[in-house]
Amino acid sequence: MKKKRILLKVGSNTLTKETNNISRGKIEDIANQIAKLQDTCEFIIVSSGAIAVAKQFVKLESKRKELFVKQALASIGQPHLIRIYQEIFREYGLLSSQCLLSYSDFEKQESKVNITNTINVLVNNNYIPIINENDTVATHEIKFGDNDKLGALTASLLKADLFIIATNTNGIYTKTSIQNGTPETIKEVTDFKELADEVVSSKSSHGSGGMQSKIEAAEVTKKANIETWIVNGLEDNFILNAMENKVPFTKIK
Repeated sequence: MKKKRILLKVGSNTLTKETNNISRGKIEDIANQIAKLQDTCEFIIVSSGAIAVAKQFVKLESKRKELFVKQALASIGQPHLIRIYQEIFREYGLLSSQCLLSYSDFEKQESKVNITNTINVLVNNNYIPIINENDTVATHEIKFGDNDKLGALTASLLKADLFIIATNTNGIYTKTSIQNGTPETIKEVTDFKELADEVVSSKSSHGSGGMQSKIEAAEVTKKANIETWIVNGLEDNFILNAMENKVPFTKIK
């Protein structure tokens, strides 16, 4: 039986549970769900959080541009982030590996073939690739809108069956409901134009994304015929609950 390939994108806000520290409990929640689904699904994770982890350890002094400080923080935080994933995943019997990608990798045919082959070998050997942007070489602002677009490009390249964006809202809310202060989730989207009209631009506190970057990401996956789910990753069991339709989330077909 062919397993369903899921690309899960986890933003900083989800990983920190909207605090200033990485939440081990959240990573345990993700590991627990993957362990329960491993007979039917294979996972590839695109994870933010390197800068958030570094900020727990260090305060960098620099008169240089904020971008360089962020890149330095990412460099400090990335090995810590992967170590936390590996420790926790191991407790659930899961193997994990690190892959760092940059946007330029998606522009060269040779790189695309290499990424695909490497990740397929990992997945076929039951390793869960944990992907992040290679921030130390990233140039124009750190970059992929909190990895939303990186997740979408990776999902498309690796022919995922489903792209799940874990965020800090119950999916995308209708504009009117946000203005009324009673957020109401758009359950299913088939018309992209209508969706663009509903989006209220707001950035998340830790992330560099916001809803706009999630819509742009979903546009990339839609072109590749991949369904996108925008799910509230702050909740426990958010993947399992979405699969069983127990929670409100947005499905973009």
